[in-house]
Parts: sequence; C-alpha cells; structure tokens
Amino acid sequence: MSLVKSSRLCYSFTMKVLNYTVYLQRADEGGFIVSAPALPGCRTQGDTKEEALAMIKDAIEGYIISLRKHGEPIPTDKAEIEKVSVQV
Repeated sequence: MSLVKSSRLCYSFTMKVLNYTVYLQRADEGGFIVSAPALPGCRTQGDTKEEALAMIKDAIEGYIISLRKHGEPIPTDKAEIEKVSVQV
C-alpha cells in the first residue's frame, strides 16, 4: 500500500498486480519480438531476451493506462500454454 500526503489529506491506494502470458520469438534480423496475446496489438522488441521482457512490461503498462483513460475494461489473461508434436 502506498500513501500520498497533501497539506490536509492523506490518500492511500493499493497497486493491483496483473500477470500476462507473453510470447517471445527470435527475430530473423536478430533480437526478440515479444507480444502479449491477451492484449491485441501489444507487441514490441528488444536486442536481448531481457531487454524484450522489460520492453513488453512497459508496453503492457502503457496499454492498461490507455484502457483506463478511455474507460475500457482491462482484459485478463486466460491463456493456457501447451506444446504439441506433429510428424512431418
């Protein structure tokens, strides 16, 4: 919980933690492309895996700020990840 004090009032608020599945893919030209499937269009890239993950966190935060600003609902992530094998 965080406290914000003004000259007369004290406000408290709690930050909610949301978890999103992200998809990392190696880019042909190097680095990584990363997206958050639960948030349509939310994608970015980075030179390293660590940079790409930091960039997607920033992109997700910005996406959610925009949704709140426009009064839109914030999607939850209901993704299930499975790998399948195919014979070719």
